[in-house]
Amino acid sequence: MSSSRCLVVGAGPAGLATTLGLLDAGHAVTLLERAAAPGGLGLHAFGGMALCGTPLQRRAGIPDSPAVALADWLSFAGFGPEDEWPRRWAEHYVERCVPEVYEALRARRLRFIPAVQWVERGWTTPGNSLPRYHVLWGTARHLVNSQLVALRAHRHAARLDWRLQHRVDDFEHADGRISGVRGVDETNGREFSLAADAVIVAAGGLTGDLARVRSLWSAGPAPAELLNGSHPHADGRLHDAAARHGARLTHLDRMWHYAAGVAHPNPQFDGHGLSLIPTRSALWLGPDGRRIGPEPFVTGYDTAAMVERVAREAWPWTWQLLNRRIADKELAASGAEHNPQIRERRVLGFARQLLRGQPELVDELLARCPDVVQGATLGELAQRMNALTGDERIDAATLQAQIAPYDAQIARGPALHDDDQLRRIEHLRRWRGDRVRTCRYQRILDPAAGPLIAIRCRLLTRKSMGGLQTDLASRVLDTRGTPIAGLYAVGEAAGFGGGNASGRKSLEGTFLPGCLLTANAAVRHLGA
Repeated sequence: MSSSRCLVVGAGPAGLATTLGLLDAGHAVTLLERAAAPGGLGLHAFGGMALCGTPLQRRAGIPDSPAVALADWLSFAGFGPEDEWPRRWAEHYVERCVPEVYEALRARRLRFIPAVQWVERGWTTPGNSLPRYHVLWGTARHLVNSQLVALRAHRHAARLDWRLQHRVDDFEHADGRISGVRGVDETNGREFSLAADAVIVAAGGLTGDLARVRSLWSAGPAPAELLNGSHPHADGRLHDAAARHGARLTHLDRMWHYAAGVAHPNPQFDGHGLSLIPTRSALWLGPDGRRIGPEPFVTGYDTAAMVERVAREAWPWTWQLLNRRIADKELAASGAEHNPQIRERRVLGFARQLLRGQPELVDELLARCPDVVQGATLGELAQRMNALTGDERIDAATLQAQIAPYDAQIARGPALHDDDQLRRIEHLRRWRGDRVRTCRYQRILDPAAGPLIAIRCRLLTRKSMGGLQTDLASRVLDTRGTPIAGLYAVGEAAGFGGGNASGRKSLEGTFLPGCLLTANAAVRHLGA
């Protein structure tokens, strides 16, 4: 048996941040990662961060503060009396996100796009009352790559032992504390065990196991159709192992999913999905081609409510109906892969994208994603929609009946609009960050804006919002609320702090900062 001062399990953003901090403090670290390369889902994430009271907000005239952000957070979270630690982590987040995230990243020469975005504004429940979604210039991939560069160039780099393709299955226990881990080296199938003074779990959540997601589903019937927007390695293996050693798991049924998932054009595993950022000017239809109502689906307000509605109705999929002009202007996809101008930090390319949209993305989806179809007429489009689903639920007359009243209202002019979707588009366009990405009342059947496009949307898994309960030092707590000696959890494994820091709903962009804040907390305690 070999030994190390600290073992970090998982080399995503939370694990890398923890490792960097431990090296800074002079500790020896063994970093274990199941994949063949470090980085985790951080290599693929968009990099949006919910931050409050930043210089970018002040420059834009946004009067945000920790107090305002906490009120919004608590509104969406809906914490109960038992949620002491999640609430304390929420309070810690809003108080510390500027110095420990915004300023710390800028000190490492990472920057944010100047325009602060406004997401999750809330629908029936108030959400973000102000814009606070900061997009990392270079996406989360740039953050991860900067962490890897810092580790390899670290003055204590010799104290870091990388162990890739090592799957951790359980913890070792001795003398009343967690004393190490054991698992399998997947390069040769051999079992291994490692001893340590402290083990920090940074192995993510469980939304990569679709069977488990369904077994935990609490928002209506478990969906038959689910796409995997996480990774099969996110299977909750270490949640179960920690529970066997007395750890408290909380709110595992609380997960962050998206309503606009499509089959990934470049899939890396079975069921791999891509999360689209849906267009605001499209009509969102049920499986039979009828418009969802009485309140229409419009992205940017309450993602969780949309997911819950789809699950409650037991819809296997929904449709977005639009035209090429809307798609070019408004359609986007989450993540680093489909945002090359931001990922590669191309200033001129990004400026052009703001003006013309992303027609290249639309071309790729039409060519390579089976869930995106087009047609010159409603009849042709309906035919292709039915061919995709293998049934005859869609007909051109039904589509025409959904579109005609909407287009007619647009033709009358804004003074005579009486459609909730058009009112929401007007609301969105008042904020300049949304105005550049939202059409100004575009008719669906405008002959100059074709061809027509339909996108089949399915629910897509993303993040676990529950997990191992932790205190403000990121120590894992047992079922009595007592810290388990030698065991810490950071990032998604800890529900981004306290076992469910976001509560019922996320303000969006709280996950990546949560990884950094929980990592910092563990490092502070271990350093002390």
